[in-house]
Amino acid sequence: MKLYTENDANPDLVKSKQIAVIGYGSQGRAHALNLMESGCNVIIGVREGGPGAIRAAEDGFETASIAEATKKANLIALLTPDMSHEKIFDEQIAPNLSDDDAVLVAHGFTVLYDRVKAPQNVDVILVAPKGPGDLVRREYARGRGVPCLFAVHQDASGEAREKALAYASLIGGTAAGAIETTFKEETETDLFGEQAVLCGGATELVLAGFETLTEAGYQPEVAYYEVLHELKLIVDLLYEGGLAKMHEFISETAIYGDLVSGPRIVNEETKARMRDVLVDIQSGKFAQDWIAENENGKVQYDEMLAADLNHPIEKTGSELRELMSWLRPEANKTAG
Repeated sequence: MKLYTENDANPDLVKSKQIAVIGYGSQGRAHALNLMESGCNVIIGVREGGPGAIRAAEDGFETASIAEATKKANLIALLTPDMSHEKIFDEQIAPNLSDDDAVLVAHGFTVLYDRVKAPQNVDVILVAPKGPGDLVRREYARGRGVPCLFAVHQDASGEAREKALAYASLIGGTAAGAIETTFKEETETDLFGEQAVLCGGATELVLAGFETLTEAGYQPEVAYYEVLHELKLIVDLLYEGGLAKMHEFISETAIYGDLVSGPRIVNEETKARMRDVLVDIQSGKFAQDWIAENENGKVQYDEMLAADLNHPIEKTGSELRELMSWLRPEANKTAG
């Protein structure tokens, strides 16, 4: 595996082009600001009068309709939510593409599952920062970056791969290291990580721990600190130095408990359930279910989300976080 750095990229290949960033949410704003500060010509494609258009104008960008921004651009970064891609692409982007234009996404879902089907005369590329937009922006502003994955789905110009790597460098990705992948690998591993570990797995583990302690009679506030609040401290250690750094900075009692009890919680049965999740992703079942859920008005989605947000841990956490001054917005102003 080669880790691509700034020495491997040719940023001038993209700097010489007009870039349209479609959408001005978390990733859209981060990409646009980083690109602008890297010397790129950027126009923002957004709904006129919407909050994205207002904020983009405040940040100093030219804004236009998605169709008009696409007409003006040579590289179109489609950074709206996944489930909006198909309609936006079919109605406003595809009719306004020219030969050798590049369409870029930050997650391969809609391309891999044929929701976005680009004409054969344009490049289709992926640049996926391994972090949320806020972090992509903050790390760039500090002169650093967030690692990126990059891939090519369609190479009409003969330069698609070089465009993707150049774009990654211009948003800070090669400062931290970029890895070449495929749309299939990026999409399937990303979905699996979210479902089995980062979001689904982690939150269910936290909720189960909270319920176990409170059902045994312990105070919910104490349970919250133990299973949710302190989780960040452990994750930070893992992030900074892997298992070795975590073991270095926790007590021997904690290490022993980790070694003897961790495998009682996450074991071969857990891995079997993880493999089931991965099979659903690889077969396309998850994508079909999620697309169908959107087309049916997200009724089940809304019910499940409401149940999560009404869990007792949310009330306990909200009250405790009110006392944590370092979490207030004024204490955590984002760069840009």
